[in-house]
Amino acid sequence: MADLITRPKIDVPAPAPSVASRQPVPSPAPAGPLIETDKLSLYYGKAKALKEISIAIQEKVVTAFIGPSGCGKSTLLRCLNRMNDLIDGVRTEGSIRIAGHDINSRDVDVIELRKRVGMVFQRSNPFPKSIYENIAYALRLQGTKSRSELDGIVETSLKGAALWDEIKDRLHTSALGLSGGQQQRLCIARAIAIRPEIILMDEPASALDPIATAKVEELILDLKKDFTIVIVTHNMQQAARISDYTAFFYLGALIEYDRTGKIFTNPAQKQTEDYVTGRFG
Repeated sequence: MADLITRPKIDVPAPAPSVASRQPVPSPAPAGPLIETDKLSLYYGKAKALKEISIAIQEKVVTAFIGPSGCGKSTLLRCLNRMNDLIDGVRTEGSIRIAGHDINSRDVDVIELRKRVGMVFQRSNPFPKSIYENIAYALRLQGTKSRSELDGIVETSLKGAALWDEIKDRLHTSALGLSGGQQQRLCIARAIAIRPEIILMDEPASALDPIATAKVEELILDLKKDFTIVIVTHNMQQAARISDYTAFFYLGALIEYDRTGKIFTNPAQKQTEDYVTGRFG
């Protein structure tokens, strides 16, 4: 899977300027798209859930998938680390390439793929273990035995998830005792501990209060310095605040994909304009 992290050299435009006053200066232009789908279709039995999706997602930017419920955005997200493989009756057509490597190829190790492409789900799902063990557990499975090395990675990951200062004195207490927002940031810390290239987030703040949501959003903006982030969100304001690029989906089709500023201020498609302005959806 070494090919999975070797990016092809393709010239692409720089990321969009920020549309939120608190967003940092956008990332510099990357060397090429890290994730590419070409005419990707997905079927649940005979039902076609994704319709020939072609999209190129750049490295170290935040890309938001928006659209009404049932439009295919979470289904596409799960295609990027082959989570849909776990569902009976699912089949795909077309291709998905990460760093130029077809992830649906027979020679791809799916476990290795999911190390490279981490996922944070809509509802936080900490293990019924201590805060420390939530992060150290996967590291041990990967062969990390040294206590000092584990301690360092746990601390670095919790700091990366902006959680260390809040919980450093209770690392060995149950993770289930954390607040909802803290649990979600712990799940993000758990995801980044194994150093993936890509983090997929499926509505990570939808169950959180506004203060916890703001912390998760600030964290996402900070993490894009080191990770490529793809987020599904129903919150238009959130997409506008944190993403560099936005893709709008409707009934399984990709309607429009562009820089976030353009999607929200001057979309090319009337359907996109109607959705982002609240006329439907």
